[in-house]
Amino acid sequence: MTTLLDPAAWSGRVFDGTWRAVPATLTTTEPATGTAVGTVGVATPDDVLSSVATARQTQRAWAAAGYHVRAGVLRRAAQVFSENAPEITDLFAREAGAPQRVAGPQAAISAEECFEAAALAAMPAGDLLRSMQPRLSMARRVPVGVVGVIAPFNSPILLALRAVAPALALGNAVVLKPDPRTAVVGGVLLARVFEAAGLPAGLLHVLPGGVDVGEAIVAHPDVPVLAFTGSTGAGKAIAAAAAANLKRTHLELGGNSASVVLEDADVDAAAAAGAWGSFRHAGQICMATGRHLVHESIAERYVARLAEVAAGLRLGDPARTDADVGPIIDATQRDRVHRMVTDSVAAGARLVTGGEPEGPFYRPTVLAGVPADAPAYRDEVFGPVASVVTFASDDEAVALASDTPYGLALGVFTRDVMRGLALAERIPAGLVHINDQTINDEPVAPFGGVGHSGNGARHGGHEANLEAFTELQWVTVRGSVPDYPW
Repeated sequence: MTTLLDPAAWSGRVFDGTWRAVPATLTTTEPATGTAVGTVGVATPDDVLSSVATARQTQRAWAAAGYHVRAGVLRRAAQVFSENAPEITDLFAREAGAPQRVAGPQAAISAEECFEAAALAAMPAGDLLRSMQPRLSMARRVPVGVVGVIAPFNSPILLALRAVAPALALGNAVVLKPDPRTAVVGGVLLARVFEAAGLPAGLLHVLPGGVDVGEAIVAHPDVPVLAFTGSTGAGKAIAAAAAANLKRTHLELGGNSASVVLEDADVDAAAAAGAWGSFRHAGQICMATGRHLVHESIAERYVARLAEVAAGLRLGDPARTDADVGPIIDATQRDRVHRMVTDSVAAGARLVTGGEPEGPFYRPTVLAGVPADAPAYRDEVFGPVASVVTFASDDEAVALASDTPYGLALGVFTRDVMRGLALAERIPAGLVHINDQTINDEPVAPFGGVGHSGNGARHGGHEANLEAFTELQWVTVRGSVPDYPW
């Protein structure tokens, strides 16, 4: 039986509207087992040049098509995601190493992203403006042309699709570079879905490759808008390079998010939520809770409950078991996580539970009494590590939560929700959740961080997407040419 991801269609190829064979290939593997997932074509900077040229040419007709045409493609893409949910779940679990609780909803989430993008295509095109002159004056939204998207490994479908879908819906073409480690689920899958949905050829290009391919997309003068999700260091480099051509960059970067647990919180509920925020998908989520700031009067109970949850989580192959925690994406990242934990213990943190690699996995880890300069507290870990620090007052909690260059997500746990809101207003963060953990996302909500976490809400919600993927153009119309004095 032919499936959506039948390798015969795409193995060893890149996608530029057709599946084109290229000299270099890459075989992605399951981080849990090392088993091969699929072989993709590896693009070069020359492929970027040809794809952008094609994208520019085909984009004009796409932008001129009726909004209902673009919306129809997005709705059909949503249907394709839904109809192929079991295959997508399996692929996501295998290639991204995500447990079933993470992999299972991916098709439904992707379908919802496409449905929201379809609605975006029908949004008002602009505003009718008042004018002191006898003319029609308006501000209208027009496509930017070609959008470059560079996506990460940890949530490879969603973090590509939330730029790809609205960009296409608004009349743009897209050149996508998925992370090479998840190039099938984060690249091939999207190309196959939009092929099946009837997207005209040449509007979506999927070019797996290395840093040189990303640099070529960033440098190309005909790619005026870039959407990047990844590390803060890489985001800074992209912003600096893009500035040479005055490009707009939409950067969703790292985080070291805090959960503040006030003394009146439900300790068991807050600890369970905190565990989800730290250990979901082995902590490989930008919004993950890195810092647990807990009032000193309840800290002992909170640490004990958090450690109990962590110790009870099951590690395992997410594609073939119902494990709670899957593998770290690769050995380099696993070893980095372990080094941050051991260095933090050496700096004075107390290891409560975990702290050891187990093959490709890392045992969920709780550190207490963590010094402010310990790497597991100071920096983004991107692994299943929770650092707990105590505070004595709201002012101290605000100071601790704010003492970071990052500003992505914040959780506050308290029975007094107005106190929680007032405290949150004093802490820089792009996303705030009262009585919830830090990992939250919805297609209808603006998403983005401040500080080293990015340049604000650039994804999610119609307003943010319109701002991200269109230009605002002023247009006036007169019935006749005015009489100028010369």
